[in-house]
Amino acid sequence: MTNFLDFARLEIDKYVREHLDKSEATPDFEVFVVWSCKTLQNYKALISTTLPDGMYYECTYNGDKNEMYLDAYKKFENKKIICESEV
Repeated sequence: MTNFLDFARLEIDKYVREHLDKSEATPDFEVFVVWSCKTLQNYKALISTTLPDGMYYECTYNGDKNEMYLDAYKKFENKKIICESEV
């Protein structure tokens, strides 16, 4: 994998465009990496877009099989929880 993050961003861009409402004009948006890591020959990245749809994407590259897996998630809530003591 020459550049996992570039490849992952391109695949997310393609995925998002394929899943937009075809009855509306395609909005301008950007794809950005929230977090990424590399362990041995494997990569993982959490990616989102500037669209206000609450979606985020997880890309995992399996270096043993030369495959990337894409998971799409919808954010339903962001809730603050106050801890009574240190966790």
